[in-house]
Amino acid sequence: MSLTDKIKANPKLKKIAHWLIVPTNDHRPRLWVRLFVNPFKHKKGNGSIIRMRNRMDVFPFNDFQLGNKSIVEDFVTINNGVGSVLIGNESIIGIGSVVIGPVTIGDYVMIAQNVVISGLNHGYQDVSLPPSKQEDIRKQITIGDNVWIGANSVVTAGIDIGKHSVIGAGSVVTKSIPEYCVAVGNPAKVVKKYIKETASWEKV
Repeated sequence: MSLTDKIKANPKLKKIAHWLIVPTNDHRPRLWVRLFVNPFKHKKGNGSIIRMRNRMDVFPFNDFQLGNKSIVEDFVTINNGVGSVLIGNESIIGIGSVVIGPVTIGDYVMIAQNVVISGLNHGYQDVSLPPSKQEDIRKQITIGDNVWIGANSVVTAGIDIGKHSVIGAGSVVTKSIPEYCVAVGNPAKVVKKYIKETASWEKV
């Protein structure tokens, strides 16, 4: 059994290890983790840019990858604490956006300003506990290649957005969107599809 497996199997050791990585009552890694662990653990592609004024709350126990020539703009929060965050090549995470894993983002994806993409939810069913104290629910979000997500949109946990689809500004995506579609609204609904036979975008 590896050291990591031993720590995970022992609640006391796991609690100590967690404290060494994350300060009490905080949700970001300690400075020593950010400086001396993450640069060797996580992958940043050639020509990629992470602006200075953001919160890269990435931890060593889940993956974070940023592809070649991709950009994380200012005031972005990325958190892989409950699931990996994988971003492909030549994609952009716009100013003020939030990405909470588990999330996979493809190549050539445009995420505009103030978009929230979160694979994390909290339970609420037990009325004797506040939602913040209930077990979290994690569901993978997958965003295909060439997707464009408009400003102020929300993508909820467990959603797939297919290749070359567009999400209109201000939309709330609560159901998966097929490839080659335009979806808008709250909840987001498909309003256009690309028809290969006619090589045109047609209203639904």
